[in-house]
Amino acid sequence: RYRGDFEERLKKVLKEIRTRGDIILFIDELHTLVGAGAAEGAIDAASILKPMLARGELQTIGATTLDEYRKHLEKDAALERRFQPIQVAEPSLPHTIEILKGLRDRYEAHHRVSITDEALVQAATLADRYISDRFLPDKAIDLIDEAGSRMRIRRMTAPPDLREFDEKIAGVRRDKESAIDSQDFEKAASLRDKEKQLLAAKAKREKEWKAGDMDVVAEVDGELIAEVLATATGIPVFKLTEEESSRLLRMEDELHKRVIGQKDAIKALSQAIRRTRAGLKDPKRPGGSFIFAGPSGVGKTELSKTLAEFLFGDEDALISLDMSEFSEKHTVSRLFGSPPGYVGYEEGGQLTEKVRRKPFSVVLFDEVEKAHPDIFNSLLQILEDGRLTDSQGRVVDFKNTVIIMTTNLGTRDISKGFNLGFAAQGDVKTNYERMKVKVNEELKQHFRPEFLNRVDDTVVFHQLTEEDIIQIVDLMLAKVDERLKDRDMGIELSSEAKSLLAKKGYDPVMGARPLRRTIQREIEDVLSEKILFGELRPGHIVVVGVEGEGDDKKFSFRGEEKSALPDVPPIEQAAGGAGPNLSKDA
Repeated sequence: RYRGDFEERLKKVLKEIRTRGDIILFIDELHTLVGAGAAEGAIDAASILKPMLARGELQTIGATTLDEYRKHLEKDAALERRFQPIQVAEPSLPHTIEILKGLRDRYEAHHRVSITDEALVQAATLADRYISDRFLPDKAIDLIDEAGSRMRIRRMTAPPDLREFDEKIAGVRRDKESAIDSQDFEKAASLRDKEKQLLAAKAKREKEWKAGDMDVVAEVDGELIAEVLATATGIPVFKLTEEESSRLLRMEDELHKRVIGQKDAIKALSQAIRRTRAGLKDPKRPGGSFIFAGPSGVGKTELSKTLAEFLFGDEDALISLDMSEFSEKHTVSRLFGSPPGYVGYEEGGQLTEKVRRKPFSVVLFDEVEKAHPDIFNSLLQILEDGRLTDSQGRVVDFKNTVIIMTTNLGTRDISKGFNLGFAAQGDVKTNYERMKVKVNEELKQHFRPEFLNRVDDTVVFHQLTEEDIIQIVDLMLAKVDERLKDRDMGIELSSEAKSLLAKKGYDPVMGARPLRRTIQREIEDVLSEKILFGELRPGHIVVVGVEGEGDDKKFSFRGEEKSALPDVPPIEQAAGGAGPNLSKDA
């Protein structure tokens, strides 16, 4: 309003306090006094308080954080000298539970619920373990408050059958009005009677609902607290339902549907996930850390994507980092955030920010051997303690992540020991053992012992056999079939055509990737031409067979009307793995 107004108002308050004499002044956010109200030439609030504090006329308690104290109050030595600093530490778990017990009555009265002792203990324990960026008792109180309000809203929401009554009544009223408009009064009278019956039934059900649960005080228990935490953080800490338990026990089968021929890797991964969900993993370490080693194109990255889809129902839940982008020393800052003064300091790191937003996730470091060695120094702390401090001093929690690193170290010389065509069973086993030894040697040469020692398991992937390749043909063709469905078409391959595709598309060094290119070249290119020429039309099933002999074998294509063939898409077969052969022979 005018110059000096701030000082005048503050002095009136201080005069009132001094004349009363029995007031304790509590100043929250004490650091804001330094410089408050200081226009040109005017004195700030801190300078007005100093003389009264020095004379002992004010009994004052100030509250501020350590950071703000260091930034503001330590610079004003005269003000700092007039206060005695007392450090208030975060309360321990038992103390937090006592604080919650003291607050329980207020929250019970506010939400009109009853809060059990189990809920208080669970709130303190879960908040301490899973919410890392805030402090006790604040984060535990938040869980109790949220759970209380959730229970209250749940009880106030009308049951679904009551809402159904409303829909039925609205429908009957519409029919009655249309009957009156068309002067069908007999029908209108019967609809009026039906409306009365529905209204009476609704009133009766409403009375039962209000008389039943509404009088009983709802109870907030530990399970509801866990549910609230799971919603807030995305970490599933609530009790395992029977459905989820059976799904976790069948996890290997689910992963095998998309990743062919890698039993060891899938078993190691499944055990880590089951250990995490059963609550038996070490609470101070990540859920699992693995190095997936093996030749290119055998399913290392695919298994990580499949795991993310299994856990979260979405491949995008995978935090994937291509480590070839971090091959130079200065790129390390992109992962964990740039230091102060550098470009991008405010933005945070690519890895740390993603994990802060999604603490329960699968983190994939793809092609990890291509990264700069300095990155592994930072990964040591993640693998051992499950946490990392980013460039802004925030601690990022990796305790609920599964960390997967893929590499193809030690697999470059793999082609030397291969015969032409597919190897015999004994040779495959020998080659695998030889590769395993070579991979472990190369890993020891490339990574430091302290890094390898912190990884839970190093899984060497098997090379793909002929049977594996034929199953992968089924999976890849299922995707082609899915795309053809949009055009009201389908595709079927004879077993001979599948074998020829597997033979043309398999390379022991390159794994399954050449197969994808072979399907593009031999199947998709020909199909696209035939569709454009009008030889294949909507409603057709494309039957792919083989013609010619010996080295002159090539694929034959013909379109048949859907009705002429049994309606069994190849997806069924791909999903069932090595099930009965459903393709039609050429």
